[in-house]
Amino acid sequence: MLIIGERINTSRKEIAQAVEKKDAGFIQQQAVRQVESGAGMLDLNVGTRVTSELEDMEWMVKTVQEVSEVPLCLDSPNPQALEVGLKLSKGESLVNSITAEKERAEAILPLIKEYGARVVALTMDERGIPEGAPERLRISENIIKMLKDYDISLEKVYFDLLVQPLSTNSKNGVIVLESMRKLKESFPSAKVVLGLSNISFGLPRRKLINRTFLAMALAAGLDAVIIDPLDSKIMDTLKAGRALTGEDEYCLDYIKASRERESFGE
Repeated sequence: MLIIGERINTSRKEIAQAVEKKDAGFIQQQAVRQVESGAGMLDLNVGTRVTSELEDMEWMVKTVQEVSEVPLCLDSPNPQALEVGLKLSKGESLVNSITAEKERAEAILPLIKEYGARVVALTMDERGIPEGAPERLRISENIIKMLKDYDISLEKVYFDLLVQPLSTNSKNGVIVLESMRKLKESFPSAKVVLGLSNISFGLPRRKLINRTFLAMALAAGLDAVIIDPLDSKIMDTLKAGRALTGEDEYCLDYIKASRERESFGE
């Protein structure tokens, strides 16, 4: 299970302020704390700062890599910003993201190939986000065809099946879980990544919804998740879920985490 720490994103006020002030210490603290809490990759997103995104991406990658060696998830719709990050990144980065839209894919897939990166593939096309699981599988198939054109292995791809709020359609959670199962049945080596928080938008006790949906997604075969690793309850759910789905042999990670919590009096 790949845990992608979501906190370094300029859509968050404190991160935006730190980037504006070039407060490297604050950004590095966010990076270190996420890794110490279990993140195996760090998401970097400076996309809200459109006029300075290239410069900010360069500064952010350099700043984070001074204190962390985990791979980076470079999160931007701007191919130029992605290339800036890819040139500087150590290890195998993850680019977030492509879609089945031809123009977007043609701008980003050559970068994936050139830098040997991994990529998040959003299951949407020119018509937007599809309503049901069959349509998302169809788009996934189209993306796989595009990947073959660039000789990019399916092993490099994480499909994002696009979580939408339950508050707008009570079936949105079911649609994602069904889409995941259909994708895994059709392409057993395909990997799935989800950003959980959108599922609870507009509802009370959002973190409860997020945790419960995470557990259900783990049972459906989730491979990677974009979350806040400093949220101890969602991390507890993740560890328990991995144990229950057979991903944690002899429950060793779960037992270790439980002992650590007890040692701190929790």
